[in-house]
Formats: sequence, structure tokens, C-alpha cells
Amino acid sequence: MRGTKFLEVGLITFCQLLALSLWFSATAVLPQLRAEFHLGAVQSSLFTSSVVMGFILGTLASAFLGLADRLDPRRFFALSALVAGCANMLILAVPVDGIAVIFLRLLTGICMAGIYPIGMKMVATWARGDTGFLVGLLVGALTLGSALPHLFSVALPLDWRLVMVAASCSAWLAALGVLFVKLGGAVGRSPRFDPRAVGHIIANKPLRHAGYGYFGHMWELYAMWGWTGLFLFRTYQARGVEDASLWAALTTFAIIGIGALGSLLGGIWADRWGRTTITISAMSISGLCALVTGALASAPMPVLVIVCLIWGISVIADSAQFSSCVIELAEPDHVGTALTLQNAVGFFIALVSIHLVPLVADAFGWWASFAMLAMGPVMGVVAMARLRAMPEARKLAQGRR
Repeated sequence: MRGTKFLEVGLITFCQLLALSLWFSATAVLPQLRAEFHLGAVQSSLFTSSVVMGFILGTLASAFLGLADRLDPRRFFALSALVAGCANMLILAVPVDGIAVIFLRLLTGICMAGIYPIGMKMVATWARGDTGFLVGLLVGALTLGSALPHLFSVALPLDWRLVMVAASCSAWLAALGVLFVKLGGAVGRSPRFDPRAVGHIIANKPLRHAGYGYFGHMWELYAMWGWTGLFLFRTYQARGVEDASLWAALTTFAIIGIGALGSLLGGIWADRWGRTTITISAMSISGLCALVTGALASAPMPVLVIVCLIWGISVIADSAQFSSCVIELAEPDHVGTALTLQNAVGFFIALVSIHLVPLVADAFGWWASFAMLAMGPVMGVVAMARLRAMPEARKLAQGRR
């Protein structure tokens, strides 16, 4: 039984990793796209933010329509990965500096709502007292999947189009592979979204502070993932390094990809030592990294890379714990609405920071743009510290705050 669980969870995780490579497929080749098509800061931001907006729309639609309950999760995942791969491939057939490519990226994000949450749902059927570990594993897959396009751009450095093809093929392989997945038990029904419950959720003070922590986390996470590659490219370029784009892609893959380790350890440690303990620790470290990374652009390259690697680990280590807090703090009938609301607001906040980073960087430099991201962890630490002091925090992680 244990061997079967290992194989099936491994297959789900692998399929999710492959499919989620689409999220940053265009972002990974932004240096080449900006050079070839003379893209401005706003257009460049849309390559990432349109996927985020699509994910918000897809998640809300799935929650309202109950798609996760009505459809077989394997087929839902496969269809979403298939369509997302096609949308990504069609970018090669439209003007990169036009509106059509933004629509295709939006469609890709909508499909992500049938991949990431559904992968989590399938893995949950195998949970046997190790939920923190499994959630951390899936967030780790999200992290590695987000980093994968940067590895593609290293392996296929001659043309950004090959990177897009590789990401689409990965998604199609995931769509095929997930059909062979076996579930560990009956798939539980997803809690439905109930707009009438929003007022009760907002009035729930502990739940509200868990949301504030998540919002601070999201202000930092996707902006950091989305723009680290361009920051490193310009850093290597300023130092006169040959093949700056290749080295930037390889370094960015390592920085984002190592977050999978942070996610996995964060899940294990949060179950053992407490959710607020891990979230406060992770955001304190990532916020410090955000403050200093841009200022280290002229420092010795090993120093800059080490700080960025620490940032990559810490920026995602707390991610899964905010959802866990919602599950443990919300009233059972309101869990679905609370999770949907938290994700929708959090990803909308990420949209704002994604667009602000290049604008601030162009006006004041990379130090200012990355330091701006530190506001999120500061807010998150304050919120989670206040949650920790509340008596309701005893509900977290079986009494481990």
C-alpha cells in the first residue's frame, strides 16, 4: 500500500510539475522578447499578470459551477492541461507585441484553475495523517514547474520559440500521464462558494488575520518569481558576462527551483512546530532578502546568488500554511468560500506588484523595486504575530501555533 501511494502521489506531482511549466513559459524568455520586439514595461508585465488574472477568473468560475465536484478530477486536469498547452503554442502564430498573445496567456491562466487545485484534490485522497507533507509536496511541484521554463531556455538557448514548444509539450505529456493516475479513496466534495458567507468570513478576526498574512505573502511571491530573471540578466550583462541570458536563466531556475525544498520543509515543520512559527520565520527571512537583493547588484556574484537562493527558499516556504490556516480556522460550511476569497484577493494583489516592479525599477532602480516587495512580508509578519496571540490559534496544527 505504501509503495502504491508513493507511485501514485509521485505521478500526480510529476504531472503537475510538467503542466505548471506553462505559468512562466513566456516570462522565462522575456529578455529575448524585449530585445526582439521592443516590449515596454507594461506589455512585459502582462505576460505574467494575465496568467494570474486568468487563474483568478478560472478559480471563481470553478467554485461557482462546482466543476471540481461534477467532473472526474483526472479528466478535468487532462482537459485543462491540453487546452493550456494549445493556448501556449498558439503564441507562436500571433504577433507577440499584440493583444492576442495577452488573451492566450489569460486562457492559460484560466486552465491553471483545473490543474493546480485539482492536483491538490487528487493528492488529498492519499493523505493519511501527513497532509502537511503532501501539501508541501504539491506546492513544491508548483515551484519547480514555475522554474522549469528557465531550464528549457538553457537547454534550448537558440530560439525562445523552442522554449514555448517545450512547455506546451510538457503540458500535453502531463495531460496524458494524469489519465493513468489511481486515487487513494473517494474524492471528497469541494466546499461550495457561498457569497452570503463573505460577511461572516470578514467578521472572523483570526481568519481575517490569516488572510492578511497571505496577502503580504502574495505581494512578494509572484513579482519576485516574475522579475528575478530580468534582474539577473541585466546584472550579468552589466558585468560583461558572455551569454548573459543563458547564465541568467540557469541562475533563475536554481533560485526558483530550490523553493521546492523550502515548500516541502515548510510543510513538515509547520505540522511539527506550528503554522505561525513557520510563516513568521519565512517572511522575516524573505523580507530581509527583498530589502538587500537589489542593493547587491554590484556585489561579488557568489554573494548575490547566495542571497537570491535564500530568498528563493524562504519566499515559498510559508505558502501552503496560509491555506491550512483557513481550513483550520474557518467554520466547516465556509471553508470553500474562505479559500476562494483568500486566493482571489491574494492573486489580485499579486497583479499590482507584478506591474509595479518594472515601473519602479525603470524609475529608481532594482533596489527600490525589490525593497518595495518587502512591505508584503512586513505586513504578513505583523498579521501572523497577532493571530498567534489569539486564543483561536490553538486550532492550528493540533495546538501547535
